[in-house]
Formats: sequence, structure tokens, C-alpha cells
Amino acid sequence: MSLKQNKVLSLLGLAMRGRNLVSGEFQTLEAVKNGSAMLVIIAEDASANTKKLFTNKCTFYEVPVYEYGTKDELGRAIGKDMRSSLGVSDAGLAEAIIKQLEI
Repeated sequence: MSLKQNKVLSLLGLAMRGRNLVSGEFQTLEAVKNGSAMLVIIAEDASANTKKLFTNKCTFYEVPVYEYGTKDELGRAIGKDMRSSLGVSDAGLAEAIIKQLEI
């Protein structure tokens, strides 16, 4: 696991502990629609339908969306079971995660 990966996953864990993160398809979509999601992360091994759904919704609602990690890694980072989608609702944390993703 690279340093970049550790940084992104630990920032996701931080967001979770600070209650600034929603996970799972339903909650993440809800956060995108109601404007609370500042960033959406989709697992690289999520289904094509899931990726398409979030890419379309996030484009429409102008929310940055990235594919990152596996369902297992995302779930482990936030102390839960496998998750194919995460929504970060804190602007500062979302910005920090995006910076890491774009390195």
C-alpha cells in the first residue's frame, strides 16, 4: 500500500469519526441530491451500473466524483463492511482528499 493510499484512507477514516461521511449507495445518493456531499468516492471494483449511476448524478449535481480503492479497502478505512460508495460532507476534508487523489 502506497503512502498516497494510506493518506486517502486515513482521511476517510477521519471524516467517518467526525461524522462527515455517509456510506452505501442509498445514503450517498441522498447526500448528493440534498447538496451535503462535497465529494463522492466509488470503489474501483464497484459494478458498472453503480459507477454510471454516481457519475451521472454527481455530474448533474456538480459534485466531484473519483474512483478509488476497492470495496474492501473503503469499508475497512471507515470501520465497516465492504462499501462501494462514500460521500464526504465536510468541504475541508473533501478538498484534502481530492488533493491526495490528484497527486
